[in-house]
Amino acid sequence: MSVSIDIAGLRPERVAVVPSPLAELGMALHALSEPGHHPGLQGWATSATARLDPHLADRMCEADFLWRTTFSDLFLPYAGIPGGALPGATLAEELDLLDKLTDEQFVDAALEFTCTLPSTTQGPSVPADAELRQRALELAAARGPQQLRFSRRLLDDPPRIRAWLRQFLEDCDEAFFADAWSRLRYQLAADARRKTDLLRHKGLTGALTAVSPAVSVDEAANRVTIDKLRLGHTVIKDSSLLLVPTSLGWPHLQVLDRHGWQPVLHYPVGSPGLAAPPSVDQLTLRMTALSHPVRMQLCRSLARSTYTTSELVQIHGMTAPEISRHVSVLKKAGLITTRRRGRYVLHQLDATAVARLGSDFLEALLR
Repeated sequence: MSVSIDIAGLRPERVAVVPSPLAELGMALHALSEPGHHPGLQGWATSATARLDPHLADRMCEADFLWRTTFSDLFLPYAGIPGGALPGATLAEELDLLDKLTDEQFVDAALEFTCTLPSTTQGPSVPADAELRQRALELAAARGPQQLRFSRRLLDDPPRIRAWLRQFLEDCDEAFFADAWSRLRYQLAADARRKTDLLRHKGLTGALTAVSPAVSVDEAANRVTIDKLRLGHTVIKDSSLLLVPTSLGWPHLQVLDRHGWQPVLHYPVGSPGLAAPPSVDQLTLRMTALSHPVRMQLCRSLARSTYTTSELVQIHGMTAPEISRHVSVLKKAGLITTRRRGRYVLHQLDATAVARLGSDFLEALLR
């Protein structure tokens, strides 16, 4: 599974790497709401939460589905401006861009996680379609009274909710984000300069592959592919491609592929990890390999010592072809290593790869 971006006809001058204070504020809200996703930020999250005014903390819960479950496109409003726009240098500038979205754009983006209509295809707007409106409210009701209240207010009076959200974000900036942004913006600006230099000297492929190991570029097919646990596709025609770095976002690699909006790749900088994480297909292959009870028993033996195929035959009472077939599956999945000693081939479990399975699986889910 993956999200792809068709980049045929994309001109180099239409690719920009720009930090976004509003996107970073969205990530800050997400980290405060879901600290388990960001163990490296627990110290900051604890400190910021302790300083929150109780009234602001209550307001933070009113619409947390915009940033808790995933990341609303409302935090990337420049992507929805007709003709394309760049992120602002300040939060105030980006909130002005948010105000430039039409009411339909605002409501559809805010209801993305309530209404089941895909955002990647053209269709009727929820506020303008009575049937979609009713379905959105029914789905909101299934998720709880708080989301139903917010969704009903959003549909009944978009300007009121827009004013509420802007005031809320301004209050968050004053309470905790301005201090964080004063430190983070330098790291983000430096990364944006590095990616821009790569773009200038090594082209789009060099810049994008430096963003994340999960991003690949097929220049012959004019396609960018982002390894994700969902399917999506968007096409760049006369619009641009934006790369927006985040310091608070790891392990999330966000792709905005909403129909009619310019594509945005919101990527984490300074991602931890000694090695590139496996792709979703590789992860699936590893988990499938371990689902067989015989291969689990082989892993138990190979975790303790190195063995030849003949030795595994004796230990497990199976034929050599059977053992070889199971060993081949484990090796293809990257779970065991082999080395030759004289005329013998020794197999051993790759304990590091197995130990990473849990974190790799979680990272794939959150990516």
